Amino acid sequence: MVTTNLPTDLDALQAILRSIDAASCPQTYNFHLHTLHSDGRLQPQQLIQQAIDSGLKSLAITDHHSVEGYWLAVDYLHSQGQTLPQPLPKLWSGIEITSLLLNTQIHILGYGFDPNHPALHPYRQGSAPQGDQAEGEQVIQAIHKAGGLAVLAHPARYRRPAQELVPAAVSLGIDGIETFYCYGNIDPWQPSSSETAVMAQLASQHGLIQTCGTDTHGLDIHRRL
Repeated sequence: MVTTNLPTDLDALQAILRSIDAASCPQTYNFHLHTLHSDGRLQPQQLIQQAIDSGLKSLAITDHHSVEGYWLAVDYLHSQGQTLPQPLPKLWSGIEITSLLLNTQIHILGYGFDPNHPALHPYRQGSAPQGDQAEGEQVIQAIHKAGGLAVLAHPARYRRPAQELVPAAVSLGIDGIETFYCYGNIDPWQPSSSETAVMAQLASQHGLIQTCGTDTHGLDIHRRL
């Protein structure tokens, strides 16, 4: 298994995320993707091949409570790099963790962390954390200890409004929010305009990184389902 070139350059990752806008996903960047190693339908190798064929510049596999798909994708990219002349997408480590914030179940995305760091051990066991480990503060701290960035996923999908959840997440050290997200399963994929406007305003108000992703669970990385 290839374990070299771990994604530890957060300056480069932050520069990419700060450049993202409503037109970035899904053709240039995609930072929310699932494989068979959580609740997706794609093999990691299939997902990466689609990313290569689409000309993606950068992406992250964000399986729920697992980094197994990430490692298989690393291996596949390495093998393709030996034969393909064109530049390959940059793959960052990623994960999606079920958490609690204001007594509300939320999802926190982690990016650019060391997948082997012991702080993330409780969160890569294939199931949602329990007890204190599920608290948003603990999840954010674990991602930070592993050298990564923590992002609130799809902030408009929860029981509490984003206007309450985002400031609460900021107080715990969240780095960003998923501003550009398609809340309907439309084709072609595009970020929902009204929710995007709200998230962009909150991100600007709190100085947050803004991310985008299709949240693919199906067989096409350009759609959610």
